[in-house]
Amino acid sequence: MFRPACRFQHFATPNPHPIFANRRSLAFRLTDLCQWNQQSFLLRFVLILGICGLFFFSRAGSICAEEIALAQGQPQQVRLRILEADSKQPVAARVYIQHANGTWYFPKPASSAGTAIPYQRQRPDKIEEMHSTLSADPFDVSLPAGRYKFTVERGKEYLPKTIEVDIPLAQPQLDIEISRWIHMAKLGWYSGDTHLHREYGEMANLVMAEDLNVGFPLSHWITSADTDPVNGNRIKNTSGRALPAVIAPVAVDATHFIYPLNTEYEIFTVKGKSHTLGAFVVIGHQKPFDIKVPNVVPVAERAHREGGLIDLEKHSWPWSLAIVPLMKVDLFELANNHCWRTDFALRQWTIDAADDSMRLEKETAGLTEWGWIDFGFQTYYALLNCGFRLQPTAGTGSGVHPVPAGFGRVYVQVPGELTYEKWISGLRAGQSFVTTGPMLFVTINGQSPGHVFQNAAVDGQYRIQGRAISPLPVSRIEIIVNGEVVKTLETKVIGTSSGTIDVSFDEVITVPGSGWIAVRCFDDVPKKRVRFAHTSPVHIEVKDRPLYPRTNEIEYIIRRIKEEIARNRGVIDDAALSEYQQALQFYELKRPPESEVKK
Repeated sequence: MFRPACRFQHFATPNPHPIFANRRSLAFRLTDLCQWNQQSFLLRFVLILGICGLFFFSRAGSICAEEIALAQGQPQQVRLRILEADSKQPVAARVYIQHANGTWYFPKPASSAGTAIPYQRQRPDKIEEMHSTLSADPFDVSLPAGRYKFTVERGKEYLPKTIEVDIPLAQPQLDIEISRWIHMAKLGWYSGDTHLHREYGEMANLVMAEDLNVGFPLSHWITSADTDPVNGNRIKNTSGRALPAVIAPVAVDATHFIYPLNTEYEIFTVKGKSHTLGAFVVIGHQKPFDIKVPNVVPVAERAHREGGLIDLEKHSWPWSLAIVPLMKVDLFELANNHCWRTDFALRQWTIDAADDSMRLEKETAGLTEWGWIDFGFQTYYALLNCGFRLQPTAGTGSGVHPVPAGFGRVYVQVPGELTYEKWISGLRAGQSFVTTGPMLFVTINGQSPGHVFQNAAVDGQYRIQGRAISPLPVSRIEIIVNGEVVKTLETKVIGTSSGTIDVSFDEVITVPGSGWIAVRCFDDVPKKRVRFAHTSPVHIEVKDRPLYPRTNEIEYIIRRIKEEIARNRGVIDDAALSEYQQALQFYELKRPPESEVKK
């Protein structure tokens, strides 16, 4: 780009024009008049040139001042826009901006119409999540000279876009386009995150930037058994936006909703002393809870009366296995708040709660990411084998952990136009799959996940058809029956116009008695990272052929509850302890008869 030099040559002022020097009388001769007209024209021409010159050189001076400022290390203000590649229209998104020296930068709205929410979480082990979620508006960011990496993402259905940029730019505007690789809403599937430590006032920005169709921000959260969510709420309203007076789903637009009242009990202290019990989340209820724990049954009864769903949160909390039968838990987080976009970190967390029979993958530092996820899968399968029809969900815990909202999400199949009521009904019914990356579409004998085959035949035949679609290669697809991988599928790979991978499958299996079938798939990701999708199960009911847990599964659960009874004795009151006893009795009745014993 041409820019004038910053130094200008100064010229001597010419002699005055004769018309100004001549002070003769006003009695002009005709020849003088002709000379005046010629000189007047020349004067006007010179004046116009002078004005143009002043404008040009003043502009040049401002450009030179900008160059000098940049050369002296002063930042350049860059106008940033995120555009949808096909439509070229602005789109909300999540943006990362990092200097080559490691410093992070966070854009600000260019006008009052825009919203930008910075998210900065860094752990002592240097694992960090540093981004801004931006509305579909222009933004400004002030950047010192140097090389920068810009990364733009939007949920799971757009390809991530990363570019490197040298600052200063010749033109201080940067447009970054992102491309959609799949449109799940057009296929009748809508996403949600059921565990968000984000303020209600942030959610309109978040659900759009993450393309999250339904979000459940925590309105109440307690960490002590000595208080209730009304009186001991740890959620702070820094945005200044209060909950709506009437609790109901809030529509951001036709396909993005927020449910504003959701509660987490996450208990680390009892009677003023450190004593961890565990956590669960209640979503979609109607009134704030004024009920304390560790007696959990009253909370569950109230939640279900109000149409709420109870989410187990994580599988390995001390009380998790006990509260499933006590609370009639609805949801199990197959993708929980330890599944991050960044590196896997919590390798030692509850590692001692795992059973040796699980044979979880470990390294010197503790569990691998697959070891942690497999721990959850195996616990989920054991509970399904005990007869609990828990539906899978996903909760990131974004707001506490270094993870974006909706990084793990649950997709629910919704017929026709999306409404919150249809979505929550589909989640409750298990018409869903969970993903941290690929998309997984499955039918079993023509039925979608969540279906119950009643009065099914002994040794029934089940045709499993589907597709796994991903921007990454799909490493394997597995059929799970009653907790066992019965088949790793031979796949047919089809490339798509968007450059993604489309893997189809069509298999027939035999199931001898009552049980369940689910499908899971995995992306091929470097550095032992795990990106998976997992369907809800279909259930099979065969008369006189009941489903039993394996011996190692039920004995593990019973052992864990007995350990908790012993650990809690003298700490929690007798009424709460009796709930654990009830849970123990329930599981002891689930031991299979000798004729059905499976290892």
